Amino acid sequence: MGLFQNTLPPKKRLERSFTWGDALVVLLMAVVLYGGVRLAFNSPPLIAGPKISLEPSALPWYTLLSVLRMLAAYILSLLFTLTYGRAAAYNRRAETILMPLLDVLQSVPILSFLPIVLLGLSAILPQRIAVELAAIVLIFTSQAWNMAFGWYQSLATIPKELHEASAIFRLNTWLRFKRLELPFAMIGLIWNSVMSWAGGWFFLMAAEIFTVGSKDFRLPGLGAYLQEATNQGDYRAIAFGLISLILVIVALDQFIWRPLLAWSDRFKVEMAESDHPPTSWFYDLTHTSRLFLAISAIFTKINERFDQWLVHRAPMKAEWSDGNEKPNWKSIVFYLLIGALVLYGGLRATQMLSAVPQAQWVQIGIGMLATFLRVNISLVIALLWTIPVGVAIGTNRRIAAVLQPIVQVTAAVPATAIFPVLLMFFINLTGGLNIAAIFLMLMGTQWYVLFNVIAGASAIPQDLKYTSSLLQLSRRETWRTLILPALFPFIITGAITASGGAWNASIVAEFVHFGGQTFFTTGIGALISQATAQGDYPLLLAATLSMVAAVALVNRLFWRRLYKLAEEKYRME
Repeated sequence: MGLFQNTLPPKKRLERSFTWGDALVVLLMAVVLYGGVRLAFNSPPLIAGPKISLEPSALPWYTLLSVLRMLAAYILSLLFTLTYGRAAAYNRRAETILMPLLDVLQSVPILSFLPIVLLGLSAILPQRIAVELAAIVLIFTSQAWNMAFGWYQSLATIPKELHEASAIFRLNTWLRFKRLELPFAMIGLIWNSVMSWAGGWFFLMAAEIFTVGSKDFRLPGLGAYLQEATNQGDYRAIAFGLISLILVIVALDQFIWRPLLAWSDRFKVEMAESDHPPTSWFYDLTHTSRLFLAISAIFTKINERFDQWLVHRAPMKAEWSDGNEKPNWKSIVFYLLIGALVLYGGLRATQMLSAVPQAQWVQIGIGMLATFLRVNISLVIALLWTIPVGVAIGTNRRIAAVLQPIVQVTAAVPATAIFPVLLMFFINLTGGLNIAAIFLMLMGTQWYVLFNVIAGASAIPQDLKYTSSLLQLSRRETWRTLILPALFPFIITGAITASGGAWNASIVAEFVHFGGQTFFTTGIGALISQATAQGDYPLLLAATLSMVAAVALVNRLFWRRLYKLAEEKYRME
């Protein structure tokens, strides 16, 4: 027996491993990379960076700057997630482009793309604006993909009877989004937001300390403060910087994420209330205050009037599109222009790639294989411990009360901040850098799986738990018939984003500066870092495109098939 039925979504999705959209997306990415490289040639030869003060009095301002960059990137990520994921879930023609594009985008090694973005923007914009925009874009790319995958997965697994109910009540697009889609996906969206902020700290630190030769792109912030303190060997400043970072992380947990998780428990799809719902002292405090109730009443009235206005002006429309609509002349002209641009850029990118000697292509192939092995080792280790721990946190409130704050704080501490400590232990061992590289990949990506597993375990309906208890299922049978089927879509979402993140982390894991020396191991990440440091843009383009193509290939052949299985078989209906 099973508590999850093998049902199909409203319309059968595309089953082909590859579509014309995959080829177009990879070609478009080559054009974008080529354009960035060409702009990079025109950047100023010397760029001076800011002076970073190590005085403790500078930390509040640096902390505020870092948090504002994170907030700007998160707002962009949330808007992108809600629009992009919905378009991919409900439009067959859009899905053939958007999902391959999302596969490619989440696999793009943004740390290799960062110098191209920075140099390109600095050629056309004032330095400070260019660096700030590049930092926000970098953080955005670390936050958006897992949120978009999670949102798409939630929309694709909404029970068919809920879709039918929304059609019976004739909900328009806005009310369907507000009353059905957003509540159904809320728990996963919040947990992915927690993960996005945790991952964002990693890339924020990388963006704030970035330099390319004589071009200093550092930004005043916590990352630059910690790097400057490390360079000067100022342990007092390092301690102040880490304390500031941890205080910000704890404050966000207590005043933002924990209240949101307590509030989101109301959106669980269940017929029986949970015995131990998540709690938050700050949520309880504000929820019962008179000021909050007054503001809530005002907001409710505004919300109702807005809903009424939309109901009158936006009639119900069918959400499921088979993509057979005939395009109008404007769409045809747009597609022709885009096609011409992609064709021209593709030819120019091919010319640049032809300058890469055969020996370097061999290095790229060997590096891809080495990095592929490290990525998969780190992913297997992550799955082995995150699934049982995530289930324990998501289903046992006593364990969650102890482990959840620890996990959220630990996940938000950038792995690069403790990577030098790992190197001290491993650098003198045989194969020590290989082990350290796997550890850095693991520390930077295991949280994607853990937070998705926690979200999935938290969303298991209480009535299904009662059913498994009444049937007196053994622990093994409960895992086989309830827990693992319920977690399957969340595990796949977490594994896809973790895999892409591990490829990305290889750039800083396989090529490191430590103690005034440079250490590197065989891998595609090391080649990308070497090409960046040497200004070898043809090699940078070739290595980056090779990584993108390899990750997209793995996603289409392996992960996307599991995604389809999650959509079709493991739906709560």
